[in-house]
Amino acid sequence: MSDVISLSPRALLHLLFNGARAIDVVGSARELGIFEALDPGPATLGALSERLGADPGRLYKFLDCLESLGLVRREQDSDELVLARYRAVAGARAAAETVLGSSSLERDREKFDWRAIHGALPEVLTGERSIPAESFDWPPSSDEQIESFERSMAAGLGPIVESFVTHGASLFPAGTRLLDVGGGDGSLAAHLLEAHPRLEADVYNLPATEPLVRATAARRGVGERLGFVGGSFLDEPLPRGYDAISFVRVLHDWPAAVSRDLLRSASEALAPGGRLLICEEFRTADRLAAQFFWSYFLMGVDRCTSRLREVEFYLDALRDLGFRQVEVLPGPFEIVSAVR
Repeated sequence: MSDVISLSPRALLHLLFNGARAIDVVGSARELGIFEALDPGPATLGALSERLGADPGRLYKFLDCLESLGLVRREQDSDELVLARYRAVAGARAAAETVLGSSSLERDREKFDWRAIHGALPEVLTGERSIPAESFDWPPSSDEQIESFERSMAAGLGPIVESFVTHGASLFPAGTRLLDVGGGDGSLAAHLLEAHPRLEADVYNLPATEPLVRATAARRGVGERLGFVGGSFLDEPLPRGYDAISFVRVLHDWPAAVSRDLLRSASEALAPGGRLLICEEFRTADRLAAQFFWSYFLMGVDRCTSRLREVEFYLDALRDLGFRQVEVLPGPFEIVSAVR
């Protein structure tokens, strides 16, 4: 039985209209342990009802809701209700935890002022309405905006850290000095320093983010191994003297020409043999779905391009700049690696 789901436009819109109710169902399934119960393989409705203390008829309807969302599959060979068999589709349990759990990025994003454009998209598209600059400017223009944005970015680092740690031994040999360009509050660099005791890292970011990076270094106990270099990559060349330079969820926020200029600046800053690393939400159907909030919100912020690109954009740009060993390293977030 295939887990590939293909919805008609009408079916999709029915589900979207019932979005709040759908989240209620999925959240309840997560709390009740339904995904956990169905993860190992098929379970009958009768067994699941007994486990939950649920009325079989009501549970059947509940599972219909999950089935309509593509999160469970049903097999029913007889009219006997309690003999219907259900299983969770691959990844459903982890997806519910990611989207609705205590570390949910979607819940974190609710703090941004998306309601400023809600219900007014025709006016937004014609430029008559925007997100107020005092709510969200790009680049962030106040201490409060900077801290809010960087904290939000740090909240989504889990799968990125996993990818970097998986490949860390080959990416960061002993003695490597890393420059993490636009490295937020230093959370990613701190994770890498913890995983690689002989790595040193500096975050290159706007000067206003320095207190955030210093606080991260103190909180995570990485001391002087986590440094800070203040500057603006839009106005000055990247600093030299590093063995590796990384762009993590940075390049997609800028027009293509700016992204290429940043890669060129990195190429000029790296000595021969230096490594360039790019980790982005490379454009796929799943990544577009995960990016939905920002695509919606940033319709009202013209200065932030936020344009997910296919990985080939970066591969071609690096080859054009003369990089070698250009490759895509697999993981929850792919990493493009290239050697100067």
